[in-house]
Amino acid sequence: MVTKRDKNAQRLKRHRRVRGKISGTAERPRLAVYRSNAHIYAQIIDDVKGVTLAAASTTEKGFEGIGSNKEAAKKVGQKIAEKALAAGITEVVFDRGGYIYHGRVSELAAGAREGGLKF
Repeated sequence: MVTKRDKNAQRLKRHRRVRGKISGTAERPRLAVYRSNAHIYAQIIDDVKGVTLAAASTTEKGFEGIGSNKEAAKKVGQKIAEKALAAGITEVVFDRGGYIYHGRVSELAAGAREGGLKF
């Protein structure tokens, strides 16, 4: 009998492997991405202190539009960049969360770069 692979388990395996190699510091925090079927979320995290410095998502109160398309991801990227610059953060380490760098994840990164973040 052929069993179906659990895609999220495979993603978490990739995510754990990458997280062993990258981490956010106070000088260069980590921009973490989480993508669900309906929404996309981004956080800027200082792993040394274990605190979230800024966060943005399609579930926020002022967000307009559908939360599960590339335009929404780009808006979230621009919003997280705006919040990061307000907090004095200009450089980050991009953590794609085990997702492939394509579609909504790459659009979020492009929006963050357009907003002024460097990675």
